[in-house]
Amino acid sequence: MSVGFIGLGNMGLPMATRLVDAGHGVVVFDVRADSVERMVECGAVAGSSARDVADRTDTVLASLPTPQVSEVVAAEVSGGSAVRRYVDLSTVGAQAAQRNSAVLAEHGITALDAPVSGGVHGAEAGTLAVMVSGPRADFAAMESVFAAIGRAIFVSEQPGAAQTMKLVNNLMAATTLAATAEVMVMGVKAGLDAHVMIDVLNAGSGGTHASRDKFPRAVLPRTFDYGFATGLMTKDIRLYLDEARSLGVPSRVAETVAALWETTLAELGADSDFTSIVKPMEDVAGVVVGGEEHGGGG
Repeated sequence: MSVGFIGLGNMGLPMATRLVDAGHGVVVFDVRADSVERMVECGAVAGSSARDVADRTDTVLASLPTPQVSEVVAAEVSGGSAVRRYVDLSTVGAQAAQRNSAVLAEHGITALDAPVSGGVHGAEAGTLAVMVSGPRADFAAMESVFAAIGRAIFVSEQPGAAQTMKLVNNLMAATTLAATAEVMVMGVKAGLDAHVMIDVLNAGSGGTHASRDKFPRAVLPRTFDYGFATGLMTKDIRLYLDEARSLGVPSRVAETVAALWETTLAELGADSDFTSIVKPMEDVAGVVVGGEEHGGGG
């Protein structure tokens, strides 16, 4: 299997690097020349465009920021002379994935939706959860590729199903992070120590991935460098709401959580780390959660 990789951003670069390290020959492309150069230094081969990658490899993977970019790239890849399988690691929503699958199918190319969860740290460590939908035979054929980046879980043969699963996952992650931020601000305002609060939450029924990992790693030390952007999380929540509305299901919790993320986006910008969601809440309360120099926050 010859492998192409398009999109060398915060997630794509470490995933492509792991494929090279696992012994796969990888042809890469990104609109940023410096990212391509970094991959060439790691042992990859530079492609000149998405179409060039699809002309040179039979399996093309992509890690892209938005549904719009994903659809442009899928259209370019569909004209490739060598590609027979397209694996989208991006989070683009079920409808975009279904459109991409239809475009690719017209050219005899199989599409797999394979959005990932686990952040930059998971991409670097090869511990991502990879949610996959598409033909089972193609899922099986990708075993060694998926194994290099994490644990692949087959969701369904229905195009777009893995995208729906990823949006469910990210809405849960967004909700627990927002809720943890809110209660931490409340506790610190009341005089509790932030580090003690996290210890208690993690020892009791209130523990979440946010309290076990995100807060100790990026909020309490005030580094805000977990590795996932506010803009991307907000985009995923908007996609979740679009799909929930199209299905006619309740979304009151999601709508409330979305408002918190929209506030963070407006105040701190799309490139801010998503753990920064605590900052607007801190500003309103007049406290800081964590940091050695802040007595009330720990």
